[in-house]
Amino acid sequence: MPQPSHPVSTPPPRARRLIEQLQLQPHPEGGWYREVFRSVGQVAPQDGRPERSALTSIYFLIETAQHSRWHRVLSDEVWVHLEGAPLDLLTWDAADSRLHSTVLGPVSTATLPQHVVAAGLWQAAKPLPSDAAGYTLVACMVGPGFDFSDFSMMAPGGSEARRLAADHPQLAYLI
Repeated sequence: MPQPSHPVSTPPPRARRLIEQLQLQPHPEGGWYREVFRSVGQVAPQDGRPERSALTSIYFLIETAQHSRWHRVLSDEVWVHLEGAPLDLLTWDAADSRLHSTVLGPVSTATLPQHVVAAGLWQAAKPLPSDAAGYTLVACMVGPGFDFSDFSMMAPGGSEARRLAADHPQLAYLI
């Protein structure tokens, strides 16, 4: 498993309790996580990857001062807001440089509680600072199930990072 490349900060009190209670650990893309489910059933992805668990699920907590760096997963990923600040979930399609932003949070005219990121899209996330909570807690489900060999971080200085930074300079800090 890749090691986290971000400094570990002192979380707000509620976030600290969640990190302890849910037994979260630092995630390589930023934030804190713990896998809570991995199905016993196996499926064969149609893209030639070896068999994977049919479904995996994690808790993922991001403090307001943190973000989830640009990364991609070779399987579909469902993000579900559980509590805390709304979360800006960004996706970027390298094929056409299309950027999409979905704000996750309680159901309202501005937020939805759930969003699916299609396999292979670049994704990044950041809590919105409009909430006093100081963190966002989500659940992420991946199918076919998550495997770190299907996970890649955007390489700083790589061609995709240069394109993203040129097209969307305000989001380059998420690389």
